[in-house]
Amino acid sequence: MYIRSPFPPLPPLPDTNCYNFLFRTPDRLALEDYVMYIDAVTGRKVTRYQFIERIYDCMTALGTSQDKGGLGLGNDCVVGILSDNCIDYCTLIHALLGLTAPFALFSSYATPHELKHFLNRSKSTHMFVHADLLEKFLSVAREEDFPFENIFVLDGKVTSGLKFRSLDNMITEVRRNQLPKEPVRAAGKDTLAYLVFSSGTSGLPKAVMISHGNLIASMFQTMIMMMEVAKVKPPPPDFHPVTLGFLPIYHSYGLHGLCLRPPLRPSTIVIFPRWDLDLVLSSIPKYRITTLLAIPSVIHTLLSSPKFANTDLSSVVAILSGAAYLPPSLQRKIGNVVKTASLSEGYGMSEATLSVVGNLPTEGLMKGIVEYDPTATGILFPGVEAVILRPDGTHCLPDEPGDLYVKGTNVALGYWNDSEATKSTFIANGWLKTGDRFRVTSKGMFYFEDREKDTLKVSGLQVSPAEIETTILAEPSNIISDVAVSGVQLPTARTSDDKAPRAWIVLTERGKKLSEDQAKTIVADWVKKCLSKYKWLRGGVEIVDEIPKNPTGKVLRRVLVDTFEAKNGKSKL
Repeated sequence: MYIRSPFPPLPPLPDTNCYNFLFRTPDRLALEDYVMYIDAVTGRKVTRYQFIERIYDCMTALGTSQDKGGLGLGNDCVVGILSDNCIDYCTLIHALLGLTAPFALFSSYATPHELKHFLNRSKSTHMFVHADLLEKFLSVAREEDFPFENIFVLDGKVTSGLKFRSLDNMITEVRRNQLPKEPVRAAGKDTLAYLVFSSGTSGLPKAVMISHGNLIASMFQTMIMMMEVAKVKPPPPDFHPVTLGFLPIYHSYGLHGLCLRPPLRPSTIVIFPRWDLDLVLSSIPKYRITTLLAIPSVIHTLLSSPKFANTDLSSVVAILSGAAYLPPSLQRKIGNVVKTASLSEGYGMSEATLSVVGNLPTEGLMKGIVEYDPTATGILFPGVEAVILRPDGTHCLPDEPGDLYVKGTNVALGYWNDSEATKSTFIANGWLKTGDRFRVTSKGMFYFEDREKDTLKVSGLQVSPAEIETTILAEPSNIISDVAVSGVQLPTARTSDDKAPRAWIVLTERGKKLSEDQAKTIVADWVKKCLSKYKWLRGGVEIVDEIPKNPTGKVLRRVLVDTFEAKNGKSKL
């Protein structure tokens, strides 16, 4: 099945540095000053004008030649960034974009082993590291012979006694010495902007190459959708979005939501170093937060906290969920608590710069061409094409689940220094293999089925863990607060890939009042009542304290399966 976006097509894209598009177009230059960032911990405020001035000073510190006191960074460098969220994280990113010096985003949660992989895969030549993460990185730097003179402190205070130049000190030197401002450098649509790590459809994390052209295309997509929504649901004339900014900037969702998109229109980001429930709940009424950028695991955490329902949420008008599948049960629950807010869900991946499908809660959008369905993942973004294919490569029919492939100017250049992985994911003629399964209606409405690599084969039949998880969360006695389903191999398996569905469940307070056997029986019987026999939980039900997830909310099914196999004396499959 072939699908084209119902939105108006993208206009001809400017062949320019993304920085120019974000800050130097006539309408952006005409913007009056306003508070752009607020540090949630200290309360420090930075206005748009102050932010831009600091970016230019940062560009000068980084781009000026070494003989004149700068670092001399250019497009022959790769700048690694390892940090929790902070305002200067965004300063650094925009400065590097202006200099056309590619940067690589390292997870601040990474282990030394993972950092070593990131460092080697990105081939970073310079590193900016938060002071709190410096010791962890230095252990890797020593092992990998990374030059200490190319390590710089992005934010925070170094307490180890070692001396490293900091970004703040470099900017101070630029101002004290009144160095000539470094100009924004020319960039084309295929000029590399940054590297972000993604597992793609399989294997170790790979460095996705995002170009300046990819970024501008992604920005235009957002602007077109905002304009279409405004036609049927115009915002109040004095509306100024204030966004809760705890998503990690090293992840595409956080990078765009907290750093790259804010310059497009007047808005304020309240930025958090990391997720902090109490600080988040106190900040919502304090700063009159209007927009929550969230992930399903955070929505679950909020709903599980008694403090959330008692928080003044009257300012919140929009909740945007991404990075992982949001079950309908969570949608309903958050909607019942935050009654003033509309809920939007999106689907995307780093290989597509950000998003390709979105569900906009707006009736009558584009004169009702597509009817809004809150249970759907949404419709294609502007400029995106898609096909849904069967395993044999033939096209699926409407409402038939299949593998999703997408195409558009937002699709990344490929994987950095990994031609083999690039060929297997970035297919000929610009098509991107997403590794996810969807079904699509004849009107172009997308419904998520499951990750291709998570799909189980049970006696030769495909089983979606997400379908079973959604069913379990809908169990009416309200004893389940979270669940994950994956496949385990039983001694009776006929082939090595024949798996039995197993559920790991987290109980609510009500569920904890039951015996374990009672809770397990309720779940197993409910699945039997609702689903076909081959989807039953033949692998069993296990009660756990929490479901392991990565910082962006994706369930770590492999961790659960590995633990199960270790307990049962089985080798890893």
